[in-house]
Amino acid sequence: MKFEKFFIPSDQADARLEVVLAKPQSDGPHPTVVFNHGSTGRGHNKSLYSRTVCPAAAANYFVEKGWMVLFPQRRGRGKSGGGYGEGLAPDGSGYSCDVDITIAGFERAVEDVDAVVRHLRERSDVVQGQLAIAGVSRGGILSIAYAGMRPNTFRGAINFNGGWLGRGCPSHEVVNPSIFERGARAGIPTLWLHGSFDQYYRIEHCRENFERFLSAGGKGKFVAAPMGHALLFKPALWERHLDQYMSDLDEPRNPRSGISRRGDNL
Repeated sequence: MKFEKFFIPSDQADARLEVVLAKPQSDGPHPTVVFNHGSTGRGHNKSLYSRTVCPAAAANYFVEKGWMVLFPQRRGRGKSGGGYGEGLAPDGSGYSCDVDITIAGFERAVEDVDAVVRHLRERSDVVQGQLAIAGVSRGGILSIAYAGMRPNTFRGAINFNGGWLGRGCPSHEVVNPSIFERGARAGIPTLWLHGSFDQYYRIEHCRENFERFLSAGGKGKFVAAPMGHALLFKPALWERHLDQYMSDLDEPRNPRSGISRRGDNL
């Protein structure tokens, strides 16, 4: 599979965003998914900021399904311009547990997804009515929340091991459910794929986030797989669930799509 790399404008005049793209060999236009990367662990290792993230497991899956996939690198990540400002502590020690700093970092990430959506709207090789958003870890929670914050943009949202703050911050019990709740008003089916042994987000916490999302009016299916935070890299544990979900996205819009509100265990 070939990856293409290009840059798009962001909301910051002096900062372009790096985007890596993979697409099927067939002629377009293609249904398209935006796949959002996660954090850098604790945020203290600055050498990780410059790594471009485009997981082959995700690229291979979507392209084989006939979908084009874009991997945007948010400001300060990969080769994107600007500083990395997604909730870092002022003293440079890593990610802050302060709620206000954290939420400001999340909202900065939303701005970068806005820039990606603007780019999608300009592309002739995109099926504009068949867009999905997905991501892993911080990218997972970002995808669910963004779909609700910008309704009528995406037909589906997929969350791999999503959360914004890990259990090392007591405030994760406040921050994560409040961000996930923002996705409820999207009115679209969502798929939540979580590892039962995730070292960052306890599975009980993840289920509570999902229930908070449902209580706010969200729609979705929760899957708990016997894996940790690296679930994305074990397609055998999630691809049958994603196969069904993607087949539903290929169908005309139908509120009775078969996406269940209850959770499943593998």
